Amino acid sequence: MGDCTSMAPGLDGEENLIAAAQHIVKALGSNKNLTDDVRKILVDLGTQLSTISRADESKDVGINEIEYRLNAAQEKVMSWEADQCMVWDSGPEEVAEYLKAVEEVRKLTEILERLSLNKDSEVNELLRRAYDVLQTAMARLEEEFRHLLFQNRQPFEPEQHMSFRSNDEDAVDEGSIISFEDDPVDESLQSDSISRSSEDYIIHLVHPDVIPDLKSIANLMLSSNYDHECSQAYISVRKDALDECLAILEMEKLSIEDVLRMEWAGLNSKIRRWVRAIKIFVRAYLASEKWLSDQVFGEVGSVSSVCFVEASRSSIFQLLNFGEAVVIGPHKPEKLMRILDMYEVLAELLPEIDAIYQGEIGFSVRTECREVLGGLGDCVRATFLEFENAIASNASTNPFAGGGIHPLTRYVMNYIKILTDYCNIINFLFKDHDKADPASLPSTSPVTEEDDKSGSSACSSAMGLHFRALISILECNLEEKSKLYRDVALQHLFLMNNIHYMAEKVKNSELRVVFGDEWIRKHNWKFQQHAMNYERASWSSILLLLKDEGIQNSNSSSPSKTVLKDRLRSFNMAFEELYKSQTTWLIPDSQLRDELQISTSLKVVQAYRTFVGRHNTHISDKHIKYSPDDLQNFLLDLFVGYPKSLPNPHRR
Repeated sequence: MGDCTSMAPGLDGEENLIAAAQHIVKALGSNKNLTDDVRKILVDLGTQLSTISRADESKDVGINEIEYRLNAAQEKVMSWEADQCMVWDSGPEEVAEYLKAVEEVRKLTEILERLSLNKDSEVNELLRRAYDVLQTAMARLEEEFRHLLFQNRQPFEPEQHMSFRSNDEDAVDEGSIISFEDDPVDESLQSDSISRSSEDYIIHLVHPDVIPDLKSIANLMLSSNYDHECSQAYISVRKDALDECLAILEMEKLSIEDVLRMEWAGLNSKIRRWVRAIKIFVRAYLASEKWLSDQVFGEVGSVSSVCFVEASRSSIFQLLNFGEAVVIGPHKPEKLMRILDMYEVLAELLPEIDAIYQGEIGFSVRTECREVLGGLGDCVRATFLEFENAIASNASTNPFAGGGIHPLTRYVMNYIKILTDYCNIINFLFKDHDKADPASLPSTSPVTEEDDKSGSSACSSAMGLHFRALISILECNLEEKSKLYRDVALQHLFLMNNIHYMAEKVKNSELRVVFGDEWIRKHNWKFQQHAMNYERASWSSILLLLKDEGIQNSNSSSPSKTVLKDRLRSFNMAFEELYKSQTTWLIPDSQLRDELQISTSLKVVQAYRTFVGRHNTHISDKHIKYSPDDLQNFLLDLFVGYPKSLPNPHRR
């Protein structure tokens, strides 16, 4: 080996040029905005430059020097095989020496591969040894790689990285559409809060101090053609970490059959949790996972994308499969808000999913997301249709006590009031839904005051048409329910109450934008007509008793005392009967109740006062059971919803 020194390679002008070119290619390759074609050209150019460099090197390296260098590197590599410790636990100096030895073996292997073309037996023997040492070193590096990835994982705490409101603990079972006769749901149907201004959060999933070490191992293994082993080690560790993340987010693995067997209360809670989890998982965890793979493999072609997609595929599919299972399930109306929540968050995340699952390798994930999103949109439309059918088919065998606001009316109005929170989504899904592109979903910003005044809001189109059709179905159902009352006056009171409730609910909420002022005016007129019809049905026959027709004696112009007494007695009996029944009737709205009481009082008390005043000279006090003030006070007892008895009348 006396001539080794003279044969050692040195850098002349040509070698400096090659080294500079390699540096430029490496710098250009680190640009993440390059297209796949440009990146491939740079990789090929780098390979050619390396080949030129290695060819020049192999010309000047002798067999004796190769053997000497291989022996030294082999000694360093094999010294760790008897040690159970990890190289990276032994300090940076030991790590540097080990990496230097492995890199030396890799280079010598390439040199020997070229020299072996001459079929020299000595060269072939050295090449076999070099392969063995390299394989041993790669196995060690794979183990070290796994160890570093696993031991340096950072704890994932969602609350520190994302802002969200969890409703899991206080989830409410909204009840089924078939239980309209139960207590109304009113405002208990609350949509989950989905922040529309959240930004991506990059978090350190692995301690940043070990990223350079991971990168060094990855580069060395990939340049040694052990890319499969390196990738599989990375994918295995990170896949487990992603599964652990889903466990932290309380997303258990469920089959489609498991989801379909769930009762609504359990499924409702699971959907709320899913909405929360997928947003955190995509924005915080997957974005950070993509960043990590780029840091470790970013300089080596498409390895980064492959490792990221393969590590995360099963986790993102687990979340998407849950959405698919919900879509497959029955289209019960109580599910609509939850499905809209799912659609909203997935549509919101779609651009970000497209960004992190780019290229052909991410095609399956992007496609699955769109299929699930499309299925959720179809499910929204089918569920809304089922809601319409449920309203139309909701039958009652007995009239609703007191003629008050039917639970069906409360349920439907509160249901659609909450749906206004999703006005942009619903409008998008129902308007030309065959052409709908989830990526073009409008922002879910609230309706502005100017929109309200101008009536130009998007909510007043497709969604408005469907909501007005829904209310028409409800009105037809209420018409049928009113026929269960034998008393015509109570039929009109029932319809007055329910239509008034609908009009007020629309007028005093976001529904006003959806239905419009013309709809409100029309329904104000409707309930006022029913109020007039109530008065006519209840009081017309009683007020006829206070008319002068038929009270005169046949042979004189003076009234017949007998007829007057009969009229008053009949009036008292009719009033008492009406009082007894109509105190049990109910007008829940106090203002509407006051208005109807005043309107009735003006007609009845005035007619009574006029009749008694006109004929008081022909009627003794004992025949006047009630004073006008008595009647006015009694009328204030009507529509309170519970029976009352007339007190002893005031005698004049």
